[in-house]
Amino acid sequence: MNKLFEKPVEIEGVVYLASDFHLGIPDKAESRIREDHIVRWLEQTVLPDASHLFLLGDIFDFWFEYKHVVPRGYYRFFNALSQLKNKNVQLFYFTGNHDMWIKNYFIEEFNMRVFKQQQPFLINHTRYLIGHGDGLDPRDKGYLLLKKIFAFTPNIWLYGLLPSRVAFAVAQCMSRESRRHSSNPAMKKCRENESQINYAREVLKNEDIQYFIYGHCHCPAREKIASSATYINTGDWLSHRSYVRIEGNEVVLYDKDVAVL
Repeated sequence: MNKLFEKPVEIEGVVYLASDFHLGIPDKAESRIREDHIVRWLEQTVLPDASHLFLLGDIFDFWFEYKHVVPRGYYRFFNALSQLKNKNVQLFYFTGNHDMWIKNYFIEEFNMRVFKQQQPFLINHTRYLIGHGDGLDPRDKGYLLLKKIFAFTPNIWLYGLLPSRVAFAVAQCMSRESRRHSSNPAMKKCRENESQINYAREVLKNEDIQYFIYGHCHCPAREKIASSATYINTGDWLSHRSYVRIEGNEVVLYDKDVAVL
């Protein structure tokens, strides 16, 4: 049997996972309301008992770090992360397709571990494969090519030559146009759950994984995909306010604080 992944990161404790906050859209007012929901969740639900928090990408609808400039705003969210850091909660950040250009800010400010790819974990002695979840379908050649172009270091450097005001305006325009031209973005996203499940089943041919946890699709889901393997999608905070909580061997998906069985 050929192993696909390296030795897993081993952790124990109470773990929370969430993704796809997409802070910054569709406008400042609605983003602020969503940020307030997220902050209350972090302070009232996560902070009291968490040992680890996983942010599985697309936390911001756009993020680009210059040497001395980061996107403006999100003070309340950053303050909540600071509270978690001060309580010695270990923070993990998996970059998504909207925030792939994260550099050192979160590492330096919040002592986060940042992952650019999915990563195996051994959580409370159970094997997990965790990531944002985009680009897992090898048939989606157009998206995979686009992702390579955006992740190509010279292209990042060239984009960084743009004044920050121009760069952020261009990114916001591209994001709006992408959503406007999606015929049914909610349905398209839910179909991506199927791609993630198909990928997970392929992984199981070579790896002993008990839980696959991804974001990206915006559709919270939990499905048994083998006798000893379960797929979970963390959903989003645009529509669902969904997240996953792990304590011991209990893994629960919540949607607006209601357990999803």
